[in-house]
Amino acid sequence: MIREVIYSVWKYRAFIFGSVQKELKSKYQNSLLGISWVILNPLSMILIYTVIFSQIMQPKLPGIQNRFSYSIYLCSGLLTWNLFVEITTRSLRVFIDNANLLRKVNFPHLCLPIVVVFTAIINFLIIFSIFTLFLIVTGNFPGLVFFAVIPIVIIQIIFSIGLGVILGLLNVFFRDVGQLYTVLLQVWFWLTPIVYTFEILPEFASKFISLNPMAKLIIAYQTILVNGQMPNWEDLSFVLVVTILLNLISIKLFYKHNGDMVDEL
Repeated sequence: MIREVIYSVWKYRAFIFGSVQKELKSKYQNSLLGISWVILNPLSMILIYTVIFSQIMQPKLPGIQNRFSYSIYLCSGLLTWNLFVEITTRSLRVFIDNANLLRKVNFPHLCLPIVVVFTAIINFLIIFSIFTLFLIVTGNFPGLVFFAVIPIVIIQIIFSIGLGVILGLLNVFFRDVGQLYTVLLQVWFWLTPIVYTFEILPEFASKFISLNPMAKLIIAYQTILVNGQMPNWEDLSFVLVVTILLNLISIKLFYKHNGDMVDEL
């Protein structure tokens, strides 16, 4: 089944890359600032949170070295969180938004979430490259340990794909899923140590949040980018297991309900 998915994606790679290119062009072609919005949206959020929380949180950041520490801490969480949100929220509606295409054109329907993922990755690479440049210019680049971010990003993307496909399928049959997930994301954000540190939480809360896969991923990013240290790979093994399970479930659900999904649309 997994082999079939990989083969389908490879066979229709021209369709996928053409769709990504078309989507990026259509998104920014009528905008005065164009692709700059990829940078401006997360930047505005970072500035707001930095102004509000820096005086409260910075003295409590472990291993603070300079005045940029909290901004780096915040960017490490927000930029990667936004990648997760973009993949899952757009996957949530990807089948509904492309209902006409699904009914008229014969192609592997899993290509649509892949288009969403590639578009999100391009947006993420743009803003994260600028963040990396900021680390270099301010003398906060963590060195070779920086490249430990790569496997963590890969795990996060695959985790987001699995969850996004499940949400997208459920949303076809139960339209309340979209509204429910919007609320869940708001709660999920505050259950993830992005604007606060894991260390300040009481014991009962830290045990609960430690079951949050996104919390483990965000902490791994912060460990690398703020402290310049390798993350706890043992903690990430839990996320990897959850990721594998999510993707197996999503593929099974997709092939079981693919036909019904088209009829429902």
